[in-house]
Amino acid sequence: MSREYYGSIHKELLEKDRSLSEKYADIVVGRKGIFRLLKHELIVLCCSGLPGALGLFLRKIFYPRLFGSVGRGVVFGRNIVFRHPGKIAIGDNTIVDDGVVLDAKGKGSEGIRIGRHAYIGRHTILSCKDGSIVVEDYCNISANCTILSETEVRLGAYSFLAGNCYLVAGGNHRFDDIGTPIMFQPSITKGGIRIGSDVWLGAGVVVLDGVTVGKGAVLGAGSVVTGDVPDYAVARGARQLKILGTRGEPGTAGDPSGLKP
Repeated sequence: MSREYYGSIHKELLEKDRSLSEKYADIVVGRKGIFRLLKHELIVLCCSGLPGALGLFLRKIFYPRLFGSVGRGVVFGRNIVFRHPGKIAIGDNTIVDDGVVLDAKGKGSEGIRIGRHAYIGRHTILSCKDGSIVVEDYCNISANCTILSETEVRLGAYSFLAGNCYLVAGGNHRFDDIGTPIMFQPSITKGGIRIGSDVWLGAGVVVLDGVTVGKGAVLGAGSVVTGDVPDYAVARGARQLKILGTRGEPGTAGDPSGLKP
């Protein structure tokens, strides 16, 4: 079966032509060489779960040795999981909270770029599968959000994601070949996700592949977004997204109560 079908950890672990240590290095480190693997393991072992100020200090000193680039004043919480850290760039004064997953796996993809003064909330997952994720300056991603990318997901500056949001660019599979498990059939992508600047996604919002959310838009809690949203629109809807108005109009501006599903 073609290697292009092996996009997840599960699929990579099923391969029979490599040793377990080779698979581990390929999935986690992303670079060949025993020295790189040992350096990665030693830094994670000594720093990842260490609590308190000492843990923060050691992660600040040693984690930049693994990442592609790390700006000044970056704070790394406990038990962060990162894969292919050499393809991860983080700007100045950004906070990566406890339990975050930064997974930049992929061959030839850009990986993960997080801008300045951003916040990545506890247990949030940013995962690339041969795609890229760009989080621009001053973005705030709350706890337990998931962003998956087989193409590109881009969050504009000052965008704000409430808890449990789910953004997925790709992830659809063909299923016409009944002789092949769906997980091994080709992925179908629609060009990625673009979230404009100053956008607010309420708790539990789902954004699907191919969607552009315009600048300044507000999406109510629990909305499922399958089509483009205009600039400054205020909208909600689980079965069908409904445009409720435009920011600045009477009855919509600054009134989140009308966004409850």
